[in-house]
Amino acid sequence: QVQVVESGGGSVQPGGSLSLSCVASGDISLLYYMGWYRQAPEKQRELVAGITDDGRIHYADSVAGRFILSRNISKDTVYLKMNNLKPEDTAVYYCNAEGMSAGQTKDYWGQGTQVTVSS
Repeated sequence: QVQVVESGGGSVQPGGSLSLSCVASGDISLLYYMGWYRQAPEKQRELVAGITDDGRIHYADSVAGRFILSRNISKDTVYLKMNNLKPEDTAVYYCNAEGMSAGQTKDYWGQGTQVTVSS
């Protein structure tokens, strides 16, 4: 069993900041990738930011320069600091982890956490 659990999120006014965290736990022997995706109402899920096992980080163009992704390798945890938030950042944010469990590489998803940016 592998669990991916997000925390953080909430509501903030435009220009504000929020932080998200995500921890992968359970029977996972290797983590190749962890990342954040988001899905706004009536839109497809999109990549926000991700980090590979060798530390390479990539961001969606829409958040580059505003969001910061970091990780704690020893805790299998990633963090997303979201600055200068805009109404268009409103979405459910999902954490994704790709790793090896029971000899197989699989994708694991969290339940999602709501981020609302509104005045």
